[in-house]
Amino acid sequence: MIQRRTVGIVGTGHVGVAAAYALFLQRIASDLVLVDLDERRAEGEAMDLMHGQALAGRVTVRAGSYADLAAAQVIVISAGASQQSPDETRLQLLRRNAAIFRSIVAELDRHAPEAILVVATNPVDVLTYVTQALSRRPDARVIGTGTLLDTSRFRALLGRHYHVDPRSVHAYILGEHGDSEVPIWSSAGIGGTPILDAEVLGRPFDRAAMQALFEQARDAAYEIIGRKGYTNTAIGVVIARIVRAILDDEKSVLPVSVRLNGEYGIEDVCLSIPCVVGIEGVEARVPPPVSEDERAGLRASADVLRRSMDGLDLG
Repeated sequence: MIQRRTVGIVGTGHVGVAAAYALFLQRIASDLVLVDLDERRAEGEAMDLMHGQALAGRVTVRAGSYADLAAAQVIVISAGASQQSPDETRLQLLRRNAAIFRSIVAELDRHAPEAILVVATNPVDVLTYVTQALSRRPDARVIGTGTLLDTSRFRALLGRHYHVDPRSVHAYILGEHGDSEVPIWSSAGIGGTPILDAEVLGRPFDRAAMQALFEQARDAAYEIIGRKGYTNTAIGVVIARIVRAILDDEKSVLPVSVRLNGEYGIEDVCLSIPCVVGIEGVEARVPPPVSEDERAGLRASADVLRRSMDGLDLG
């Protein structure tokens, strides 16, 4: 019997639909189930995607309820309040979204207790922690999209700077998916050649230019929101990448948000470090060596996230 690959998406706003579209075009799943409080919207999005089957390939897409997620191997959570303006930080979304997640996680534990959850709603690090705290499933089966998007932006900009394919750039942004994130220059490289304080492809390392490039990656969401009102397409691709790593049991190393257990001296807070992602979720962690400044930056990032959870009731 051929195994069906069922992926659920809770929340059919801009991000949920972009994720569904990326999953559909790449044919990562055989079945997509869209769940939303607005059932008619979910139905409309499912119908719209289904009409592309003759061109993209056969992927079943349907709207459903939480009960329809029972067969899902992976469920993406993209529901919740979104950033309303360029001035609103991801952390300011927390209190509005924590209450929404309480009801979502209860339904998912009831109907799909074995599924791996991929959290995409911002502030993603805090809501990954909230999901782990509220859910009965093991922490390894709750993954936040974390800084995979920031890392993708970072590599794209570095690729443009050095005139190479971004897939040949190996560089991470770790920590919070947000203002306190940290570029890991100490292990950044192209084709095995370190970038830091070196000349690569005829271009010397210019600290001021590289800092500006990092800030462009870090602040990209604010710039995009200022122009189009929201971000969705790149995070949709990020979600599809994580889902593929899980369903194909790739054992890929991706910077995703997990609860740290002493890495870099940090505990009991979710933020991004490189992790092995496969059929069991987060199967291992691969924290790279970092400089003292980078370590301090990661600890400061953890402190920012920890403070944002002060007074949050997860009992």
